[in-house]
Amino acid sequence: MPRSDNQSEMFAAKAPRPLADRLRPETVTDVVGQDHLLAPEAPIGRMVADGRLASMVLWGPPGCGKTTIARLLAHETDFTFEPLSAVFSGVADLRKVFERAQARRAGGQGTLLFIDEIHRFNRAQQDGFLPYVEDGTVTLIGATTENPSFEINAALLSRCQVFVLNRLNEVSLEEMLGRAEGIEGRALPVDSDARQALKAMADGDGRYLLNLAEELFALKTDGMLDTARLIETVQKRAPLYDKSQEGHYSLISALHKSLRGSDVDAALYWLARMLAGGEDPRFVARRLARAAIEDIGLADPQALPQALTAWETYERLGTPEGELALAQCVIYLASAPKSNAAYKAHGAAMRMARDTGSLAPPKHILNAPTGLMKDLGYGAGYAYDHDAEEGFSGQNYFPEGIERTRFYQPAARGFEREIAKRLDYWAKLRETRAAHGAAGDDT
Repeated sequence: MPRSDNQSEMFAAKAPRPLADRLRPETVTDVVGQDHLLAPEAPIGRMVADGRLASMVLWGPPGCGKTTIARLLAHETDFTFEPLSAVFSGVADLRKVFERAQARRAGGQGTLLFIDEIHRFNRAQQDGFLPYVEDGTVTLIGATTENPSFEINAALLSRCQVFVLNRLNEVSLEEMLGRAEGIEGRALPVDSDARQALKAMADGDGRYLLNLAEELFALKTDGMLDTARLIETVQKRAPLYDKSQEGHYSLISALHKSLRGSDVDAALYWLARMLAGGEDPRFVARRLARAAIEDIGLADPQALPQALTAWETYERLGTPEGELALAQCVIYLASAPKSNAAYKAHGAAMRMARDTGSLAPPKHILNAPTGLMKDLGYGAGYAYDHDAEEGFSGQNYFPEGIERTRFYQPAARGFEREIAKRLDYWAKLRETRAAHGAAGDDT
């Protein structure tokens, strides 16, 4: 015999509910850690107060409240909430939602279409939203952990406001633990240090924190857990890091800029974050070689050999032993004198090469393997530098028709100070010999 609706509701009320579900906020002002968006004077808070909603993308890390915010916005603005997950939904599911939304619209009712992990929809599927978002059939709220600039169509993005949600900080996580203890009617069985460790384990994810808290509330223990027992009791969360997405580029950028800024400790931290997140150490090794060339260059000519040696050492030893070679290289590069003079000189020379086209070298530095080429003046007047005084002839090696340009401007740091002295010495010799040559022409 089928159950009545009242019976179903009664049984549902008795079913166990996870702590995170029991603690779901009832209004947007109850959401923790996102006051910059949800406070009455904040952008989304003002929309709620006005009873209107614009299509938007909520971008933030896992467990910061994206789904909860979308559900509450629908409730507080009297929109019908239509949730879909891009992982489990396709075009057919979207079509049904749009049909229902059109029917509601005819009756004066709005529809809030919430797409979780909207970045998982391909470009064609995202394009399918456009006419329905544009004509107001649905108000779209997309949730994503990935940078919308990379993952969402420009046409769709232009029709949505992007709001960045914060990773939950310690204050917000502590507030969530306090709420959990209030609903349970007892304190968590952890000492103060373990409580700090518990929040660190959550890594800014409120949902994960509440799952850990629920596990601790279920423990049958009379004493308080210290940090060591806490770690034994609950599973440690792996660092949030997606090797193929924005985290991959953000952390390698942080490592490179820390190297450039000569901050050894920060550079080691970002290296550790990448390795702990499962990054391919070869990717890190390639960037270390790049940093050695771009940011150190000839200020320390050993920087590049150090980077290449660390790379080769990792290839020979593998993980974890070879990772120490990368750490040693990071220390070397971060503490080395810095110069981007070679990097800038290369760029300047490339620009001149593009601007000046196919100018020929001056004839005196061309070989003349044939009689005709000798007759045309190839090689005539070439001065062999080893036979010249000081081993320096001072001849012009630029093409005829363009002025000598000094692309390379060494920094007054590290080995480049010595290079600068050599270049200045040769410049003076060149000027002197050019002046003597001009004087000889006049006599």
